[in-house]
Amino acid sequence: MHILRLGDGVNMAGVIRRLDETVVNRIAAGEVIQRPANAVKEMIENCLDAKSTSIQVTVKDGGLKLLQIQDNGTGIRREDMEIVCERFTTSKLQTFEDLSAIVTYGFRGEALASISHVAHVTITTKTTDAKCAYRASYSDGKLKGPPKPCAGNQGTQILVEDLFYNVSTRRKALKSPSDEYSRIVEVVSRYAIHNSGKSFSVKKQGETVADVRTLPNASVVDNIRGVFGNVVSRELIEVGCEDQKLAYKIKGYISNANYSVKKCILILFINHRLVESSALKKAVETVYAAYLPKNTHPFLYLSLEIAPQNVDVNVHPTKHEVHFLHEDSIIESIQRHIESKLLGSNSSRTYFTQTLLPGLSVSGGTEIKASCSSAETSERVYAHQMVRTDCRAQKLDAFLQPKEKPPPEPEPAAPSSREMVTKPVQPENEEFGETDDADVIEALAEQEAEEEKGKEGSSVGDVQRKRPRKEEKEPQQGADEDLTAAATPKRRVIKLTSIKELRADISGNAHKGLQEMMQNHSFVGCVNPQWSLVQHHTKLYLLNTTKLSQELFYQILIYDFGNFGILRLSTPAPLYDLAMLALDSEESGWTEDDGPKEGLAKYIVDFLKKKAEMLEDYFSMEIDQEGNLTGLPLLLDKYTPVMEGLPMFILRLATEVNWDNEKDCFRDFSKECSMFYSIRKQYILEAEPGEEQASEVNSWRWKVEHVIFKAFRSLFSPPKSFSEDGAVLQIANLPDLYKVFERC
Repeated sequence: MHILRLGDGVNMAGVIRRLDETVVNRIAAGEVIQRPANAVKEMIENCLDAKSTSIQVTVKDGGLKLLQIQDNGTGIRREDMEIVCERFTTSKLQTFEDLSAIVTYGFRGEALASISHVAHVTITTKTTDAKCAYRASYSDGKLKGPPKPCAGNQGTQILVEDLFYNVSTRRKALKSPSDEYSRIVEVVSRYAIHNSGKSFSVKKQGETVADVRTLPNASVVDNIRGVFGNVVSRELIEVGCEDQKLAYKIKGYISNANYSVKKCILILFINHRLVESSALKKAVETVYAAYLPKNTHPFLYLSLEIAPQNVDVNVHPTKHEVHFLHEDSIIESIQRHIESKLLGSNSSRTYFTQTLLPGLSVSGGTEIKASCSSAETSERVYAHQMVRTDCRAQKLDAFLQPKEKPPPEPEPAAPSSREMVTKPVQPENEEFGETDDADVIEALAEQEAEEEKGKEGSSVGDVQRKRPRKEEKEPQQGADEDLTAAATPKRRVIKLTSIKELRADISGNAHKGLQEMMQNHSFVGCVNPQWSLVQHHTKLYLLNTTKLSQELFYQILIYDFGNFGILRLSTPAPLYDLAMLALDSEESGWTEDDGPKEGLAKYIVDFLKKKAEMLEDYFSMEIDQEGNLTGLPLLLDKYTPVMEGLPMFILRLATEVNWDNEKDCFRDFSKECSMFYSIRKQYILEAEPGEEQASEVNSWRWKVEHVIFKAFRSLFSPPKSFSEDGAVLQIANLPDLYKVFERC
């Protein structure tokens, strides 16, 4: 037999008792004040309702030991201090009907009451018309003693100590003080962003510097920048729309497609109340899914204003949720507006470059793991660290080989031609035909044959091409090489002190990291005559071809001083005509105050004729007795300067060179000559899209890749200034690209 023993009265109905008022208040307080951040939120809203313009929050032990909030608002009247911490006492609501048009943050009168039931509260306050401030302490919603007069500033200071001292379970359930403090900072930050024009600060007790601080004259974007940093603020799009039919208005800032974070940041205010809306958050994330990488999210600050009669704010104890009419329609309208803004911003992307090259310090470059199989290290090389290029490998151009056309007939010699210099015929601007595997193999074979033929050929005096200065670490040794940069034999050793000093300046100012990059780069292609792309290790760089080529020719002029070959003009060019052409151009800056152009041109001719012997001896620049230019220095093999810049070169020789000082003269002449020889966009004609022109027009591309950048590998010592003045810009690196394309 099984006997079930039941307690006495087990079948009796339970007795309903009225709870003690203290228990009721503590239960209610537990709903309203769930953690220190809730208390801060409630008190900040009270400060804003009191028309405060400065709110300061001080925290100790995550708000559990101390919470102090001070404002400069209207204050509390002495007569009201007795009931200020009682439940359902408020200055913002009188009848239930007022709730339908509520515009203040508070309306229930529960915030201070709830706090006083779970903490020790002290209030110090002063109104505008009061002669002094008053201080009072509260416990369980009741005044401990009569308010005492004291010194104080305009506004109210509320001190909350020992939060949850009488609710041990809640206190134990809270996370670490640092986590609770971060939640407080988050609440203050969001109210600071929304309330631009008001000053907010939050700090730990004893600290002198605030963790968040906004200024009263700061804009919304300024506050976002102060809280979340420059990375977010510079990628913001302003949004704003209004719908009379749905009776709502929205404004704010959202991040564009260039910015993403691992967790969505949605700062949402509805009628200036900080709330959450999972439906709106899901809707906007759906829009961003088409623009952002997988598992990344946007930043949004939205301020939604809805007619007060359409909003029910009294649906949650902490008021962090609200309900409003036409919710689905309003969210859909906001979703469409955000999508339209993102579509407009997606027409272009902004890339922020950096001129200081990471991994390329002044002392030298950092080593990058290579992907080659011959690496002696046993360490694992991850995919995003592999250097995925080989200068010996074929390029994509091989698969787009144009159909060959017979080379054009050689044109009659022009003033810009030179003797004994052959130009390789490059098939450019031809129509590309469809290629199959056989065509590709044949094209590659022809290309290799052309390269071999180019290597066998020589230009001046059939001298075999040799790599002159291997490194600029030993400039004197480099200067004593048997061949110049143009592969012509050196006639003499220069021992002039001024030239030695200029060479030492170049060597001493060399950027070792950039030099290593230029020696081991892989050429990618030309963007235009001014900019080119190269790869070095796992990074992609944009190089200013104009600046780099100018510096290259300057260094060649200094190191090969007095040993140049000659580019002889087939038809002598009269200096007078060149000077007149230069004076007629706007670039010369000639005005009537300078005198007649003819007189200036005659002066330039006479002046340069006097310097003809020195120019020919040191720089191989030949000027005959009749004032004709007959030869220019040969600085690089297979390279001829663009002759459209010759008139300005002649003019600047007479006006910009200090001929009185030896060192200054050599330096100034070399700078002007290097400017003339450099690749300059204004003197190069580019084919229009879809327009077919002779290969000669675009020969600058071949010169840049096969002459200029080839010389960079062995003849160039980049100055340190190139790492800071925008001449070399890093625009991409492989590890970051892996992050971008994780969604693929």
